Amino acid sequence: MTQGTGTAVGMFENRLRKNVKHFRKWAKARGLTAFRVYDRDVPEYTYAVDLYGDRVHLVEYPRRRALKSLEEQRAEVLAAVTAVLEVPPERIHVKTHLPQPWGRSQYGRVGEGTERLVVEEQGLKFWVNLGDYLDTGLFMDHRLTRARVREEAKGKSFLNLFCYTGAFTVYAAAGGASRTFSVDLSNTYLDWAEDNLALNKLSDPRHTLLRADAMAWVQDQRKEPEQTFDLVVCDPPSFSTSKKMQGSFNVQRDHVRLLEGIRELLSPGGVLYFSTNFLGFELKDSATRDFEGVEELTPDSIPEDFQRKEIHRCWRMVAPRAGRR
Repeated sequence: MTQGTGTAVGMFENRLRKNVKHFRKWAKARGLTAFRVYDRDVPEYTYAVDLYGDRVHLVEYPRRRALKSLEEQRAEVLAAVTAVLEVPPERIHVKTHLPQPWGRSQYGRVGEGTERLVVEEQGLKFWVNLGDYLDTGLFMDHRLTRARVREEAKGKSFLNLFCYTGAFTVYAAAGGASRTFSVDLSNTYLDWAEDNLALNKLSDPRHTLLRADAMAWVQDQRKEPEQTFDLVVCDPPSFSTSKKMQGSFNVQRDHVRLLEGIRELLSPGGVLYFSTNFLGFELKDSATRDFEGVEELTPDSIPEDFQRKEIHRCWRMVAPRAGRR
């Protein structure tokens, strides 16, 4: 880079260099090969820069009033990332995150046929895909909550709702869960979850993957529960709609009914981890009145490499131990 250190791009480059030096050592000590090294630190450069092994996942968050064109700034950022991280441009995957109005999914394809790669996280391995979707298959901001699940899972029955690629399921299985049950509407993500279990040598008939609308499945189960669970994770999308489901799902509108249903599926003293990335979310009192204890874990649930602490909100909820149903 030729710009002076006093310029905005110079500030971006300097911050990136400082962050990389710190977080590479930090990540190695924690067994991470996937981690964030820049999180919109410099106001003029609203990018997230993530390292996945020897590749970079670069997401731009366009500002309404940019001081320069997006193309010009993108070129500056790419040059800085290439120089500082010593990663050639062909191993940098660039995406643009646009605000999604209700009714549109952020999980659609943005590319075709990108080769998958394996990353390591806290002693476990996961397949990621840096090119085909906006998200990579591993929500790194839930790393600390996944560790909690692994610590609590031994001998417990585990339910993963809206399971995506099954990272929480892998952690629960690795922690010694007696059985796991993972629900998602997407065959693609369920296959991915199965691959993640196999990658960690955790494939077993005790780990069930079910293709279903998680919200509808919970409501059906609460009528005549076939089974209860000691430990549940529910991390739904802010909004979703599909030809495979009836109506739509809106986390603000539907979370009361969702949490009431999950409460019916919890064993006495069972634990629910509930999270959402909808920034305007308000947890209603009526959603938690039948839980014995409710503790919000944010911002402590967000890892150190994520500077923007509003990326998600997360609660730990405990069902009454006396079997009050």
